[in-house]
Amino acid sequence: MRYNRGKKVLLAIVVCCTMTFSSAAHGQGKSNGKPYDLIIVGGTPGGIMAAISAAKLGKTSLILERTAHIGGLPANGLGATDLATRGATTGLFTDFVARVKAQYVKKYGANSEQVKASQEGYHFEASVAEQVFEDMLAAHQQHIEVRKLMQFDAAPTNISVSGRSISMIKVLNRTTKALEAFSGKVFLDATYEGDLGAAAGIPFVVGREGKDEYNEPGAGQVYKYWRGPESAESSFQRDNAVQSYNYRLCLTNDKTNSLRVEKPEKYNRDEYVSLVDDVLTGRHTGASMKEVTEAMLEQNRAHVLKGGKTQIPGDVWGIAKITNMVLLPNKKSDANNQHMAFISTDLPEENWPWPTSGWEWRDKFAQRLKEYTLGLIYFAQNDAALPEHFRNAALEWGLAKDEYQDNANFPRQVYVREGRRFQGVYFFTAKDALPVQEGARPPIHPSSITASHYALDSHAVRKREQGKIHLDGFLSYPSAVYTVPLGVIMPKEIDNLLLPVPVSGSHIGFSTLRMEPCWMALGQAAGVAAALALEGNTVKVQEVDQSKLQEVLIGQNATLIYYKDVDPSNPDFKMVQYMGLKGYLPGWEASLNSAVSAADLELWSKLSNNNALKVAKKATRGTLLNKIYLSLQSKTKL
Repeated sequence: MRYNRGKKVLLAIVVCCTMTFSSAAHGQGKSNGKPYDLIIVGGTPGGIMAAISAAKLGKTSLILERTAHIGGLPANGLGATDLATRGATTGLFTDFVARVKAQYVKKYGANSEQVKASQEGYHFEASVAEQVFEDMLAAHQQHIEVRKLMQFDAAPTNISVSGRSISMIKVLNRTTKALEAFSGKVFLDATYEGDLGAAAGIPFVVGREGKDEYNEPGAGQVYKYWRGPESAESSFQRDNAVQSYNYRLCLTNDKTNSLRVEKPEKYNRDEYVSLVDDVLTGRHTGASMKEVTEAMLEQNRAHVLKGGKTQIPGDVWGIAKITNMVLLPNKKSDANNQHMAFISTDLPEENWPWPTSGWEWRDKFAQRLKEYTLGLIYFAQNDAALPEHFRNAALEWGLAKDEYQDNANFPRQVYVREGRRFQGVYFFTAKDALPVQEGARPPIHPSSITASHYALDSHAVRKREQGKIHLDGFLSYPSAVYTVPLGVIMPKEIDNLLLPVPVSGSHIGFSTLRMEPCWMALGQAAGVAAALALEGNTVKVQEVDQSKLQEVLIGQNATLIYYKDVDPSNPDFKMVQYMGLKGYLPGWEASLNSAVSAADLELWSKLSNNNALKVAKKATRGTLLNKIYLSLQSKTKL
């Protein structure tokens, strides 16, 4: 579903007032009277990194966070970092990771089980993530202010836009129930939903594009075995469906720290009863089910009823049947939705209104999702229709009683995998994350502000349907390490607004950008871009000097194009980043110590507009590249 101010309409027309309103409209919010360089709506990791990178350049920021805690999803159960290639995304993200590891080392010792389980800081407990974010912000407390329990509602009455610039927003103080007004020079939407951008009237997309629009794998309606082929029932047609949300639970099998899940007040057994047959037969949605016959399923039923565990290839047992368990330090688990399940912690269909709804509706859905999730676990651990040995296996896990102690040990935020997707200067699609040919890179964007890597990955949009091999829209397709262009965080219509979290892209394109490491990197870039825009005579983020932006990001150890053999610690890192984005190093390795080949000389001569380019005898690639780099620097400084 696409929304704009009356131009092309693809799926539905929604009339919404996104015109300019003055601060006097519908009540004057109380002003705090203090101007900021940056106003950041959303204390997510992307918003936090934006404030920090701007602070490094001397700019002040105000972060407005709706909840009582900063840190977004990593501080609410997403403790298993979603990054397929470590080192692809660096900068402030790797600072966060290093701090996580250091915290475990300091508390438990370098050789402890906790440090080992942290996997170099990429796996962490929610409480540790929140503390690390707090510490990172505290290091810049002179430049960054954080206000919690401050709610921005996506209404045009809560924003003042004059021409192409935002001057002020009004935010509900959830403690006092009063509206407060905040003025700033640059505004950043770091919400998962895209509320600020919507209030500013930026055109956005909700729903799934069809395959005929961008020829993306997995676009539109798709039924696909997990890690397997698509079904012939896939229509690939576009619709208004939104991928499902859940809570990233923190479960533990440490009996000294485990709380048993009690039956929620609103418990509907009928919602979960289909799990019984799945447990008995071993039915799941994985690719191995292609080889499983009905006879095998019935044989498994008899085997389980006699006290055995499932024998179906790819099937899992106990709590893992309904949650995907990734181990964290201190015997905890990041318990996500089980990707091979017909019923799990995702709640498809019911979340569709979330992106464009107000917080009253969202809070009601969040409570519904919490009760559904607790009810599912309670059913798996207690329902007499399930085999006793399955229930006992599920009962080994409970809520960690040292997490979320102010919220009954349950995550405070819904995992909003996808909200509004804005239509910015650049619209990111699957082709931007897929190799141009086998073994090669995806397209290299000279305006790259980060490299990143995760699969094209989306969760289900519909609940279980009779006879279908999986839930509609639950998919994953491999990608390669890609570059992200600056235009995905920039709107066309507003000069002093950046969108580092609800970025510009298709449903499938967004499905790989939506991982927290990438969001942190995009937030870091947004903070730098905002700071540079403030140095101009007029604040226009679209006119930021791209080369200067990239220079600052590289100086902050951000990787803009990934090479397997050159990381930020390498003295030639800056040169390789520059030359890579210029096309001099199209492969995955810079191979700086290798000899210059005839192909190298031909390519580099062409790119340098220097047909007389020569190489000294026994010169390495690194030597010649540095020579070309210095020559280019004398003309255009990075």
